[in-house]
Amino acid sequence: MYPEIMVIPMREELTRAGLEEARTAGEVDTALARPGTTMVVVNSICGCAAGKMRPGVRMAMQNTQKPDHSITVFAGQDRDATDKARGYFGGHPPTSPAIAILRDGQLVYLMQRSAIESANAPAIAQELSRAFDTYCASATAQ
Repeated sequence: MYPEIMVIPMREELTRAGLEEARTAGEVDTALARPGTTMVVVNSICGCAAGKMRPGVRMAMQNTQKPDHSITVFAGQDRDATDKARGYFGGHPPTSPAIAILRDGQLVYLMQRSAIESANAPAIAQELSRAFDTYCASATAQ
């Protein structure tokens, strides 16, 4: 674990974009029990999170269609919350960073580290915006 003072700006980059922090396993369960769509961002201290994932998420949050809820957990810092969130990812291997979309607690979309590493922030934003349009449209609009 890194000293908390070092990760505060990394946490705030996502909370300023409208994501809620889930720092305990219980907070993850509570967030994912809400009806509708929830984006779960597994934040990380790594360079691809800093230069690609977090900026891409911030850009995607400007999309017209967005998840009903958005939360973030911090890998290596909030371990119980991160482990709990990854438990909802349908047996996919854990990576950080990662971005998932769940509908009513069920995984419908997952962007793993390999996809994040091979893209730039605008491409990540474009892909997330596409995922938002596909998976986050209201039930009445479908």
